[in-house]
Amino acid sequence: MSTKYKVSGMTCGGCARSVTNAITAKDGQAKVEVDLAAGTVAVDGSLSADAVKDAVEGAGFDFDGVAAAA
Repeated sequence: MSTKYKVSGMTCGGCARSVTNAITAKDGQAKVEVDLAAGTVAVDGSLSADAVKDAVEGAGFDFDGVAAAA
């Protein structure tokens, strides 16, 4: 199941890579899709919202909660 999260502070491809790398470090099987314009990160994997929050904040960005489940 894919879940979309709101993440603020991402402005470029480097930001997207940082967030993606932080999430996949916690779950190497997770599929991560960053939408810079919308300020969202979609994660398809087994990570909890808390684990995604920890990864996003560890990468230096603000986790603003769940945007939607797909």
